[in-house]
Amino acid sequence: MKKLYLASLGCVKNLIDSEVMLGKLKDYEITLNPNEADVLIVNTCGFINPAKEESIETILELANEKKEDALLAVTGCLSERYKESLIKEIPEVNIWSGVGDFDKIDELIKEAKNKKVIKFSPKVFLIHNEKRVITGSSYHAFIKLSEGCNQKCAFCAIPNFKGKLNSRPIDEIIEEIKYLKSLGYKDFSLASQDSSSYLRDKGIRDGLERLIDEIDKIDDINVRILYLYPATTTKRLIKKIFSSKTVQNYFDMPIQHISENVLKIMKRPSSVKKLKELLYLMREEFSFVRTSVIAGHPGEREEDFKELCGFLKEYNFDRVNVFAYSDEEDTSAYKRKDKLPQNLVEKRAEILGEIVQKTTIKSLQKYVGKTIECFFDGLTDDELFYTVRPKLWEVEIDGDILINESEKENLKIGEIVKVKTNEVAGEELVGKIVL
Repeated sequence: MKKLYLASLGCVKNLIDSEVMLGKLKDYEITLNPNEADVLIVNTCGFINPAKEESIETILELANEKKEDALLAVTGCLSERYKESLIKEIPEVNIWSGVGDFDKIDELIKEAKNKKVIKFSPKVFLIHNEKRVITGSSYHAFIKLSEGCNQKCAFCAIPNFKGKLNSRPIDEIIEEIKYLKSLGYKDFSLASQDSSSYLRDKGIRDGLERLIDEIDKIDDINVRILYLYPATTTKRLIKKIFSSKTVQNYFDMPIQHISENVLKIMKRPSSVKKLKELLYLMREEFSFVRTSVIAGHPGEREEDFKELCGFLKEYNFDRVNVFAYSDEEDTSAYKRKDKLPQNLVEKRAEILGEIVQKTTIKSLQKYVGKTIECFFDGLTDDELFYTVRPKLWEVEIDGDILINESEKENLKIGEIVKVKTNEVAGEELVGKIVL
């Protein structure tokens, strides 16, 4: 049997596309050793500089490691965004494609046996119930809601290579969830660039609320929604999530900043007053609120930065991603003359990181003494503890709880267990599985 090596980089939407490719290449045996693979695929990320550097390094490493007759395929966002230059600079690649041909990877491989293949379809691939191979979990799966984005954030180049918002139909998403449930999956994360704008491209302003209503008709599943956008998130949507029997009170809404001045520069069409109203509404019930912020955006004054620091301390997000501003060509921020020195950008990101470390621990402390439902995930790598993940928390990015005692035996991966949390040790919650 021929062997396949796949490097999937970047976000969960990329992971979904990689899983579609695995579904098309089921006849291949997966290998973790690139030098023994007959086909090597890199699904690249082209979002910000560190992600671009990782993608290029991976391509070059695999080009150097692959055996003589192996095929190297490069797909995804970086490939789409820089196709003209990359094709010239890395001739070792046998197959080049972008964000529109994940479901054709098997055809491209066949074609590449005789010649170099360059295929960039004009439309972004949007899943139409392709039977993908879920990776990383036997009970959790990501579901793609849409591709593209209609927002015009000054710092973001995604719409330039992913295009306008293109939402999947509700019935198609429901069919995919039901199909995966029939295979044993019961925990789902819904993802897109802008999930709160779901179906707005079809003239439907409450698309996500309608989807939640349909999801609630499916029994025995657990759902979280990723990546809400402040300008299209409504109080009604928040209340719909609170009232859902299936969708968790999980709010992943990247605010990027809290200063009116910086948000205006970022071209984020949402007032600080409305933004804060939404955030504090999310706290009216027991919930989990995650966000992202950018340090050192062009035009960020000292008082803007202090305002952001103060709000992060005040609000106490459960988790925060801190990004140092990345200067991306083909964005309006790239053309600004008021960019900050790189050492100041990095210093501000470091200060935000220190604040976030403290607020994360404070968030963990609110679980101490509570009994919560969690998914059982087995042993830690050192086999000293069991790990569980609360139903409320997102896979991988939000962490887990360490278990040093259990009243139950013969536990299975994906099983829902009750956990009594005892303490925060360092930056970890520690608890006990109870009957």
